[in-house]
Amino acid sequence: MTYTFPPGGLPDQSGDPEGTAVFTPAYAVLPACTMRDIVTSHLPGWTDTRAWIIARPLTGFAETFAQYAVEVAPGGGSDTPEPDTRAQAAILVTGGEMTLTIGSQNHTLTSGGYAYIHPGAVWTVRNGGSAPLQFHWIRKRYEPAPGIDTPESFVTSDRDMPVNWMPGTDKWGTTRFVDPADLRHDMHANIVTFLPGGRIPFAETHVMEHGLYVLQGTARYLLNKDWVEVGPGDFMWLRAFCPQACIATGDEPFRYLLYKDVNRHPRLTL
Repeated sequence: MTYTFPPGGLPDQSGDPEGTAVFTPAYAVLPACTMRDIVTSHLPGWTDTRAWIIARPLTGFAETFAQYAVEVAPGGGSDTPEPDTRAQAAILVTGGEMTLTIGSQNHTLTSGGYAYIHPGAVWTVRNGGSAPLQFHWIRKRYEPAPGIDTPESFVTSDRDMPVNWMPGTDKWGTTRFVDPADLRHDMHANIVTFLPGGRIPFAETHVMEHGLYVLQGTARYLLNKDWVEVGPGDFMWLRAFCPQACIATGDEPFRYLLYKDVNRHPRLTL
């Protein structure tokens, strides 16, 4: 398993600025080559840290989540990482070593490590190693529901979780860190896997918003009416009901980190 992260750096002056980045009313594509040093942000409450903020709530587009790729230098991190007490988090480590404390529990996460952090949790992040710590961070405000408990935080690893193959195929499956029937959770952050030749054999269209960060491999991806070529480090951002499908290409698995909002009634007012 491999886990891609933004390349950083800066192309030299011979580079061609014409690229494949696109922002439409239905979807956006942020290729890996656009995620350079000059588009990073520094975050209040964090030290020796930079972040690529690749999705944020936008009125009339995708409104439920923010998604970051975060790099922390050795010794850096935060004792107050989350400024919104209503926010929950999903974290996937792609490189380095994370020392994560949730409440009184200490955890060490390395490549493939995954954490869900419940809203209102007291947590800290430190780079406990000698190499840069790199991780993906998804934030969403939790939506309580009557009679349903708030979910608990947990830590696991992509490597310890099975791939749930879709009915009738062993080429398209999902690593689910949360049971889809668990109504405590109003978001899922899954890893989707297509083996070579695998595909979504119809154009999905649904109420869930999506963030899709390509961790490994290549594919042709249908976004609304357009087929785009995507590869490691590319990010796709889909508003609700944007048609989508996928055909894996190449000779290695095509895998991406997928966000979607689930298990709640749509709001009837904005």
